[in-house]
Amino acid sequence: MSIKIYGLEKCDTCRKARNWLDRRKVAYEFIDYREHRVDAATLKTWAQAADGWDKLINRTSTTWYGLPNARKSPGSPPEWLLLLKEYPALIRRPLVVLDDGRVHQGFTDKRFTELFPK
Repeated sequence: MSIKIYGLEKCDTCRKARNWLDRRKVAYEFIDYREHRVDAATLKTWAQAADGWDKLINRTSTTWYGLPNARKSPGSPPEWLLLLKEYPALIRRPLVVLDDGRVHQGFTDKRFTELFPK
């Protein structure tokens, strides 16, 4: 199984997700998307999996609140791409990519138990 977990090294929710996986000995690769920027094609795939660019964004983050109002409503996919390339911390996290290509956002014990049964 080649599970990839995308997020931020210092994100508490990412840490919880990684600890959950470690305790259950689930193999995964963690990718900090500030250090390893995600390409445009992957961002488009994630947006599709999330049912739109809007749902890919964490609107409760300090990064979001710090954005100028004009940047908070991109009008086209290229504008969304530019925003996320410039501010990868806007992506909801952790973002989990399973080996079959399915994409899931966020962490809850219940959701991870469904994704990674024993």
